[in-house]
Amino acid sequence: MTKLKLGAIQDEKSVRVTLELPATVHRDLVAYAEALAHETGQGVSEPSKLIVPMIQRFMATDRGFSRARRSS
Repeated sequence: MTKLKLGAIQDEKSVRVTLELPATVHRDLVAYAEALAHETGQGVSEPSKLIVPMIQRFMATDRGFSRARRSS
């Protein structure tokens, strides 16, 4: 079995997903949003807005997932 990273698949319409994050993950997400705002000069109104781009980036760089997807 291939090692996979977490990710999301783009679809034409949005799908609402509700999830609970551990407090430590939420704190890290807030800290990441602050670091990103400092680096880019653009504030992020809600740290949860970072989740989709993070997941997309994660999947795009997951070689195991790319191989598995090509072979299916």
